[in-house]
Amino acid sequence: MTPESSQSAEYPKVLRIYLELRQYPILAQPIREQMREELFSRGIITPDQFEAEVEQQAIKTQTMEGLTNPLYEESASVWAERMRIIRERLTDFYFAYNLPHELFEEIVQRTVRRRRPGQEVVLTFNPELAPWDILFAQGEQYEALPPDQRAAVRHHLQEIIVVLIKGMISDQLAFIGIAKEFFTVADLQQILNRRIGRGKIGGKAAGMLLAWKILQREAGRVGGLDVREHLTIPESYFVGADVFYDFLLLNGLYDFMNQKYRERHEIEAGYPQIVEAYSAGRFPPPIVRGLRQILEEVGDAPLIVRSSSLLEDNFGFAFSGKYDSYFCPNQGTLEENLDALQSAIRRVYASVLNPNALFYRRQHGLLDYDERMAILLQKVEGQRRGDFYYPTLAGVAFSRNPHRWNPRIRAEDGFVRLVLGFGTRAVERVANDYPRMIALSHPTLRPESTPEQIKQYSQHFVDLISLEENAFKTLPIGDAELERINSLRYLASVDQGDYLQPIVAGRSPVSSGGLVLTFDELLRKTTFVPLLREVLKILETHYRRPVDVEFAVDLTYDYPSVDLKLALLQCRPLSRRAESRRFQIPTDIPERDILFTASQMVPHGAVRKIEYVVYVDPVKYARLASNSTRFELGRVIGRLNRRLEGHTFILLGPGRWGSSSIELGVRVTYADIFNCRALIEIAMPQGDGRPEVSHGTHFFQDLVEANIYPLALYPGEPGVVFNAEFLDRAPNALAELLPDDAHRGEYIKVISVPAVTGGRHLHLVMNTDQERAIAYLE
Repeated sequence: MTPESSQSAEYPKVLRIYLELRQYPILAQPIREQMREELFSRGIITPDQFEAEVEQQAIKTQTMEGLTNPLYEESASVWAERMRIIRERLTDFYFAYNLPHELFEEIVQRTVRRRRPGQEVVLTFNPELAPWDILFAQGEQYEALPPDQRAAVRHHLQEIIVVLIKGMISDQLAFIGIAKEFFTVADLQQILNRRIGRGKIGGKAAGMLLAWKILQREAGRVGGLDVREHLTIPESYFVGADVFYDFLLLNGLYDFMNQKYRERHEIEAGYPQIVEAYSAGRFPPPIVRGLRQILEEVGDAPLIVRSSSLLEDNFGFAFSGKYDSYFCPNQGTLEENLDALQSAIRRVYASVLNPNALFYRRQHGLLDYDERMAILLQKVEGQRRGDFYYPTLAGVAFSRNPHRWNPRIRAEDGFVRLVLGFGTRAVERVANDYPRMIALSHPTLRPESTPEQIKQYSQHFVDLISLEENAFKTLPIGDAELERINSLRYLASVDQGDYLQPIVAGRSPVSSGGLVLTFDELLRKTTFVPLLREVLKILETHYRRPVDVEFAVDLTYDYPSVDLKLALLQCRPLSRRAESRRFQIPTDIPERDILFTASQMVPHGAVRKIEYVVYVDPVKYARLASNSTRFELGRVIGRLNRRLEGHTFILLGPGRWGSSSIELGVRVTYADIFNCRALIEIAMPQGDGRPEVSHGTHFFQDLVEANIYPLALYPGEPGVVFNAEFLDRAPNALAELLPDDAHRGEYIKVISVPAVTGGRHLHLVMNTDQERAIAYLE
C-alpha cells in the first residue's frame, strides 16, 4: 500500500505506531531502522524506491511551506532534518499497512531487551494517553496468552483494564479498586458494543455489572444449590454520560445548570420550567439512530429507562430514589415507541436538577461536582400473563438487617422487602399497602402474629404493565390475573376467615379475590432464602461494606420442583455508622423525666443535648379533613429544618413520614428534614394492627446516609413509655421561630427543651443489642 491509496479511516493504524514510539525517544531511531530492514527484506519496497519516495515527499512539503526556490532558501542541515522527518513518517506508514502490528511489538521488545537485559515484557505505549483501540487490541492479545505467559504481563493487563474502567465505567477509586480484579478486556468490549454515544455508563449500571462479575466468579454451592445457575442480569444498553452534554448544547439548556447554586425557593419554583424545557428537547441524529436500533433489536419487549448518573451508587452516597426512572411498555409502532423512549430519557435528564437531588448534593458536599447523567436501558424482567406483564417477584435486599423485631434475628444475615410484580412497591412507601418484611436469619418469623394482622399488613395492589393499554398501572391483586401464575401456591394463602390456608396442589383453582400474599411456601420450600443470603454475603465481602440489592425473580413450578431465577437489577454500597463506643441504656431515670422509650427496630447511637423537639400530633393529624393542610404541614417542617440549622433537634410525628399517601404520615422529602438528628415515627395503634414505618425504603436510606437516626415508637405496647402529657402541656415556640406559620401551631408544636425544663437538655440513647432506646431529661 502507498500513501496515496490510504483512506482517512485507516489512519489510526499509523497513529498507533506513532504513539507507541513516542514512549521511546532514544530507541525510536534503531527501532525504525529495523522496521525498514523488515520492509526491504520482505520485498514490500526496495531501498532505492523508499529513498526516492522520501525525496519526492520532502520536495512536496517544501512547496506546501511556501519555498519558491528550495535550493537557495533551505540550508543543507535543514534539508537533512526534513528528510529525516519524512523518512520516519514513511517508515511508520509502510510498516503499519503492510506488516502485522505484532511484528512491530516484537522489534520493540527485542530492542529494549538489548538495552535492558533480563526484562521480558515492556508495554510499548502509555495506556493513559493511548487511544482505546490500542488498549483493546493489546489487552485482548494479553488475555489470549496461555496462563503461564499471561502471568508475566498481568501488571500491564491490569493497567489497561484500569484505564478502560476509568474512561468507560467509573473513576471512583473505591469502585476501581474492586472492579479491576473482576472485569476483563472482553467484558469491557461488550459494554462498549452496547453503548450509544460517548462517556461513562454511570453508577447504577456500574454497580449492576460489578455485582454480576463478582458473583459469577465467587459464588459456589449452598448445600446442593449452584448459585450461579440461578443468577442472571437483564439485557442492557447504555447511553453514555457525555450525551447529556450534547443534549444540553443542542437545545440551549446550559443556562439551567447553575440552578444548583440558587436559593431553595428559586430551585423549587424553577423546576417545572426546567421539566418543560427538557421535555421539548431533541437528540443528535446519531443518538436517535442508536435508540431506533435498540428498539428494533428488542422488538415489543417492555423497557425500563433508568437513571445512571456518575454520582449514583457511590461509595457513601447512594442517591437512593433521587433521580427518575420510567417504564416504556413498548407496545406501539416503532415510531411511537421511539417517541416514548426519547421522552422518558428527557425526563430522566430533567431529574438531574430536581430539588430533592440538588439539596441532597448540597448537604453531602457534592454540589460542585460536574454531574452528568448516563442512561441504563434494560429489557424489563417478567412474563406475559394475559394482558399484563410483570415479574413473579421483586424487591430489595440488605446484607445487614437495619432493624430486628425479635431478639433471635441476626442482623448480619440480612433483610428483604418483597412484593409480587414490579419492585416499585418495595422500595417506596405507598398507600395502604405493605411488602413482606423478611429477616433472612429467620425468614418465617413475621412482625405480625394474628391472621387479621397478616391480612391487614400484606400486599393488596400489584404494579404491572398493561400491554393492551400500553401503560404502567397499579391494580388490586384480585384484578391482576394471579391465577395465570403457575407457582402461585408458593406466593399466596387462602383466606379462610379466622385462619390462612396454604394452596394445595391439585385442588380446585382459587379466585384471586380470596388470596392473601403471604409468600410462606416460597420461604419454606424453595431456594429463595439461601440463594439471596449467599448473594448478599459474597457482595458484602468484596465491597467490604454492607450492600443493598434490587432484584426480580422468575418463579416457575414444574412438578415436582420449582425453578427460581434471580435477576440482579442494582447493587449499592451502603453507608455505615462507625460507632466508636457502646451506648449503655441508663436504668436509674425517674419516670417523670422520660419522654419516650422504644423496644423494636432500634438503631445504635446517641443524640446528646437535644435543644428542640418538633412534634406533629398524630391524633390531630389523622383527624384533618383537608389534604392541602397536610401538605402545608410538610412545608412548615421544611421551613423549621432551615430555621433550626445549627441547633440539635429531633422530629416526632405520625408514621409514615415521607409516604406518597399524605393521610398516613407527614409528606416530607430529604430536603425538608436533613438538619434533624433523629426522626421518631409514632405508630399509633389502628384496630388490631399498627402502620408500617419506613425501614428499608429509599426514605429510610436517606436517613441513614445523613446520620439521622430512624426510630419507630409504638405507644401502648408493653414496656413502652410515651409521655404525651409533656408534649401536650409544653409551650409552643413555633410562632417565635416562624411567625408567618403561627396559625399551624394547632398541629405542629416546637418545644424548646431548655426553656420548658429550666435549662435541662434531652438525651436520646439507643442500643441495638439491648433492643432498647430511651429519651430522657438529664
